Amino acid sequence: MKTKTVHSVLFGLAIGDALGVPVEFQDRCYFDTNPVSDMLEYGTHNQPAGTWSDDSSLTFCLAESLSKRYDLEDIATKFLQWYNAEIWTPYGRVFDIGIATRQAIFQISKGTNPILCGGFEENDNGNGSLMRILPLAFYLQRETNLNIIYQKVKEVSSITHAHFRSVFACFIYIAYALEILKGQNKNQAYENMQLKVNEFISENDFNTKEVQLFDRILNNRISDFSSDDIHSTGYVLHSLEASFWCILNSNSYEETVLKAVNLGSDTDTTAAIAGGLAGLLYGFDAIPEKWINQLARKNDILELCDSLELHLKNEK
Repeated sequence: MKTKTVHSVLFGLAIGDALGVPVEFQDRCYFDTNPVSDMLEYGTHNQPAGTWSDDSSLTFCLAESLSKRYDLEDIATKFLQWYNAEIWTPYGRVFDIGIATRQAIFQISKGTNPILCGGFEENDNGNGSLMRILPLAFYLQRETNLNIIYQKVKEVSSITHAHFRSVFACFIYIAYALEILKGQNKNQAYENMQLKVNEFISENDFNTKEVQLFDRILNNRISDFSSDDIHSTGYVLHSLEASFWCILNSNSYEETVLKAVNLGSDTDTTAAIAGGLAGLLYGFDAIPEKWINQLARKNDILELCDSLELHLKNEK
């Protein structure tokens, strides 16, 4: 595995998150005159510059669990520990959490089976599992059976988001990341993802109406749509489309995450989802050093990266 690949993903995601935190919920028109070009402080959540949100916290929880083994109970327990401010908060308290994730963590606290904790209803399709799923790509990078990949993605997503739409968004996202891990460039990876996912759909009896919701991603080139046709709300499908749009219409890590933030609305999550992939594409050295140095708990994140990278090396 390429050196610092884990670092590029976890820092790439967390920095995108931190860039978006101060301006979360701002309308897109706000950024026409106030574009984000650097780390900001305070703003929406009144946090210092470099502060990441639940997006990164839950990603770090997953990464820490995977640095030991694949264990759904352990992943769920770490989510609960974060919610109780025991682990992976930037400054010792939780300041941002989605409704569906909070409800799922309540189920975890009651001892519910992890795969039954997430919401199964149509209105449970926020982006709360998509924003934290990316470390799973490292666990799955040597797996060639798409049925197994889908099942593992489904299990990890379902801890907080169990509806097919959320699961399938995560599956598409991981399928793309796996192509990048094979050394494909952003366009080759996208085309390969489309081919493989469409073939997988043809071999399975999925709900046709649900699958058709992903048509703009799977049967078109999402980057060809205008920015007016790309939404950046907390809805999982919007987040997936927006992250791919930013990736495919940018040529550097910095351009990708700033483009994501300046789409407005759910700025931190769009930039986290896009930022993890951009880190994977361009590498750790492509992430501006000043942003790395501003990130809350930088040294702890470095240790986490080293731990997961060592585990992956030993698993070979």
